[in-house]
Amino acid sequence: MAVPKSVAFDKRDHVLVLPGGDERRGYDGDNFLLHTDDLDGMRPTDLRAALKRAMDGDDVTVNITLDDRLDEDLSIAEPVALSYAHGQLLVTLCFGTDHHDVEEERIAELLGSVLRPYLQRNRSTLAGVELDPFDPSIWNITLACSTRGRDAAEMFRVGEGALALLVAYDTGKPSRETTLDLLRSGNAHVLIGQEEGPWLDVKADHYNLQTPHGKISIAQAVSRFANAENGGIVVVGIRGKKVPGGEIISSICPVPVDGRTLRQYQDAIEKYLYPPPDFLDIEAVPVNGGSLIVLHVPAQPEELKPFLVHGAIVDGRVEGAFISIVRRRGESSIPITAPAVHATLAAGRALLRRGELPKD
Repeated sequence: MAVPKSVAFDKRDHVLVLPGGDERRGYDGDNFLLHTDDLDGMRPTDLRAALKRAMDGDDVTVNITLDDRLDEDLSIAEPVALSYAHGQLLVTLCFGTDHHDVEEERIAELLGSVLRPYLQRNRSTLAGVELDPFDPSIWNITLACSTRGRDAAEMFRVGEGALALLVAYDTGKPSRETTLDLLRSGNAHVLIGQEEGPWLDVKADHYNLQTPHGKISIAQAVSRFANAENGGIVVVGIRGKKVPGGEIISSICPVPVDGRTLRQYQDAIEKYLYPPPDFLDIEAVPVNGGSLIVLHVPAQPEELKPFLVHGAIVDGRVEGAFISIVRRRGESSIPITAPAVHATLAAGRALLRRGELPKD
C-alpha cells in the first residue's frame, strides 16, 4: 500500500497541496509560502519531488512564516527558507551584517568557520556563502542537511540555529547554546565583555589536578551546573573580571594541553563527583597556540540530583571527610540546604517503602 504524500504539487492551479487538501499558493513570484506548522511531518523527499515538478528543474524557494493568518501579499517571511536547487532540497539563510569594510572572501571564510562545528553536529554542511547582488549588507547562506530521519520542520530548525549563531557572533550577545558553538568554533573572543551569567563559569588557569584541592574544585564547578535546572558550561582558559553587579569576561588566555590533560579532568570528576553527570562533554579547543578546556554540563534528570562532591574546601583547607552539595544561582553558587537534602531522602525512602511518593 502506497504511503500518502506529505506534500504534493498541483500543476493546474500551481499550488502545493497538503494532507487534508489545504493549498499553499505562490509567494513573491513563482515561490511558495508555508506556515511553520505545515512543516511538521513533511517528508523532505516529498517536498523535493513537489518542488522539482513545480519548476521543471529550475530553482524555487519555499518561504516560511510564523503569521497565524497566511496571506501571500501581507505575511512576513522568516529569514530562513527551504529551496530546491541543483536537484537538492536546501536550507537558505538571509543574514544581515554591518561589516561592509571587510573583504568579501574574508567574510565568507569567517562565516564558514563560525558555522562549521554547529553544522557538523547537526549532520549538515555549508553549501554556499554569497553576497546578495542587490543589497551589500545581506549574505545568502546555503546549507545542505542530511534528510535521514528528519522532517522539513527539523531542517528549518537547523537553519534557525545557524542564523542565531551568526547573529550572536555578529552582535556579541550569545545564548548558552550559541556560546558553546562559538567556543567550539574557536571564536571565544566574541564573548569578551559579556557577563559570566548563570550558565557560564570561566577560569583563567588550569585547576591543579595534582592536588585534592584542585580535584575537589573542578568537581564542585561541574556539580554547580549539574544541580542547577538548566546545566551550564565551565571554561578553562578565559579570564573574568569583577565589576559592579557581577563579573564579565575580560580576556582569552589559552592554557597548555597535552595528551593526558582531558583524562586528568575526567578522572578528577569521576573520583570526586557522584553520580557521574549524564552526557558530560570535556573537550580541548585549539586557540592561539594553546587551548580552551570546555566542560559542557547538560541539564540533568531530577532523579539523579543532588550531585555530591566527596570532600569540601573550608577556609581554604581540604576537608576530605565532608560531602559538599552546591548549585548555581545567577552568578553565585549556593549550598543545597539540609532540609532540602532531607526532603529528597525522605521522599526516596517513602517511595521504596510504599511504592508511592508522600502527598506532602
